[in-house]
Amino acid sequence: VQLQASGGGLVQPGGSLRLSCVAAGSGLNYHAIGWFRQAPGKEREGVSAIRSRDGAIYYVDSVKGRFTISRDRAKNTWYLQMNNLDPEDTAVYYCAASHSRLITSSMLVPRHYDEWGQGTQVTVSS
Repeated sequence: VQLQASGGGLVQPGGSLRLSCVAAGSGLNYHAIGWFRQAPGKEREGVSAIRSRDGAIYYVDSVKGRFTISRDRAKNTWYLQMNNLDPEDTAVYYCAASHSRLITSSMLVPRHYDEWGQGTQVTVSS
């Protein structure tokens, strides 16, 4: 799987962005797609994930009610709609795929994902 993330940029607090992650190539039998982010000096953290077999969705508490993950199966594309952005959301955002069946507690854990796309920078600043 090759993952290509895009859609980052500079936005004012309270603004919105939509990130896209396109999957291409062989090995598309992933079990989950996740969005992760890493701010300078911080560890990479899971933001949201969606499980392929049943569409179950997971969010980290800090983005619940503001971010929405979705997918377009026909386009092999996943989205992360981010609303009401806060400067604390500033980070490089990555999409990743897991080919392992993950339990709920692992869905937002970076080390359980084995394919990573390049990151896209999101900067929230006035």
